[in-house]
Amino acid sequence: MAEDDYNYKKAYLREKSARDQLETLLEDKTRALFIANQELEEKLETVKNQQITLMQSEKMATLGTLSAGMAHEINNPLAYITSNVESIKFIKPVLVSLMTAAQQFVDKSISVTQLESILVQLNRENDLSFIVDDIDDLVDDTQEGLERIAHIVSNLVDFASLKDNVTTMADITESLNGTLKLLENQLGTCAIELHIEKLPLTQCNISSMKQVFVNLLINAKHACDDLRDQQGKITIKLFANKGNIYIEVADNGCGMDADTLKQMFDPFFTTKPVGQGTGMGMAIVYNVLKEHNGTIEVESEVGKGSLIRCVIPITT
Repeated sequence: MAEDDYNYKKAYLREKSARDQLETLLEDKTRALFIANQELEEKLETVKNQQITLMQSEKMATLGTLSAGMAHEINNPLAYITSNVESIKFIKPVLVSLMTAAQQFVDKSISVTQLESILVQLNRENDLSFIVDDIDDLVDDTQEGLERIAHIVSNLVDFASLKDNVTTMADITESLNGTLKLLENQLGTCAIELHIEKLPLTQCNISSMKQVFVNLLINAKHACDDLRDQQGKITIKLFANKGNIYIEVADNGCGMDADTLKQMFDPFFTTKPVGQGTGMGMAIVYNVLKEHNGTIEVESEVGKGSLIRCVIPITT
């Protein structure tokens, strides 16, 4: 009986030792896993921040390429605003004289005869009927020009602003419309054909989607730059079908060969001359679509143009 108790105690101690070792090992592994998970989360956050920084840098580079066109687009309304202000400055002394005469008449410091004499003299020298007809046009044109400049600046600020990757229920058409306004001058050499259907709302990042449209349209425009015997044409289709939103951008430009197609989504790959492209545009398009659980398809043939199709699942 004593021997049985001894063997039982020995077996119990051996099992307890093994269990203690296993618990220690499990605790060590859990601690190591926790530390590794923390490091992974920190690295993931770093990667996300780097991606946001990279997208912002690409935005700034894109704005750099658009700056000349934007300056021209702002200069047009600015020119006639300046001209209108000069005309208003010419009219200003006449208006001051009229208001002074009116005030003097109200104060009874001049008679009706004197007022009539002043008005006749001003009309003879300045043609008051022309001023009355012209001043409305001057003010309206100036206001329209200022609103146009404000609109251009607003589009630039909206595109360039640094925004977190926050998704919201939105209509992707908003991104396309904003991009077309932003690139209105840049795409002026191409014929733009739009086929836009009403889209359902979906979870998306409007700012990121605008960057997708900017890169797709600028690339299409550049592909058409070397056409000689025909005008560049860009066809944009936006529609929904079977739970997906489709974005199609087609051009009749130079097209791409097999090697370019293989590398077009690689970071820093570009077919543009040194200093004219960052090589990050299509890489960012690919990553934005990936964040939206979307895919991208490319059809292209040298000399016949390209078609890029983005497919984004509708998420509610």
